[in-house]
Amino acid sequence: METVLKQIKQILVIGILLLSIVPSFAQVKRPVVQVKRPVIAANDHVAVIKRPVGVQLAEFMRLAATANVSFTFPRGFREIKAPDNDYFSFDYAMVLPGKDFEVWLQVKSQKENWTSYEKSKNTPNSELANPDSTYSSLAEAHAAAFTGDTKHFMKNIPPEVLDRYNADAGKSYLLNLLDMPATKHYKYALLITLQKDHTGIIMAVCFTNEKGPEFFKNMDRVSNCLKFN
Repeated sequence: METVLKQIKQILVIGILLLSIVPSFAQVKRPVVQVKRPVIAANDHVAVIKRPVGVQLAEFMRLAATANVSFTFPRGFREIKAPDNDYFSFDYAMVLPGKDFEVWLQVKSQKENWTSYEKSKNTPNSELANPDSTYSSLAEAHAAAFTGDTKHFMKNIPPEVLDRYNADAGKSYLLNLLDMPATKHYKYALLITLQKDHTGIIMAVCFTNEKGPEFFKNMDRVSNCLKFN
């Protein structure tokens, strides 16, 4: 058991180190096409991509914009239907053909929640929690649903990595998955969640059947797709 735990810790450390050396989103220069979307707010940023926009992607771009998140579709990936069932609900999903690697994405705006919290935080007996803590509880809930357990190997994402994503906090979880049709019988996942104060949440779940170097190489290919503005 000690050997297995040691191996898991080593793998997660490799993942964090990989994140630490991934170039900043701002440094990625790719041809982009402006995406038309419904007007959300004057100060919201419009996400851009470099490929034709389908219904699912257009809706994800709209959600990303509400959370001040920009999205660039990663090269080599293919869009698949995002899960939305009794088990899991995500906003967007992609697969890397021939690589046994799949990614589910979720973005959430915290602007309205923060406004409500500000209005009620001085009210006696107010039960609203600080919205900036939601990213952690949301990640814990997803990790438990994926594994059937409440104990996970978690790592706080270091500040130098958070800076590259314009995030204020973040965590990663290496998960041994339950054998479920809902997760297509994948064996392992790395769940990463990022939070920007008063703004929004990003969650990415990367699935694989092997936890070796190829997994983290594939993660590198997708790591430049999301960031806070």
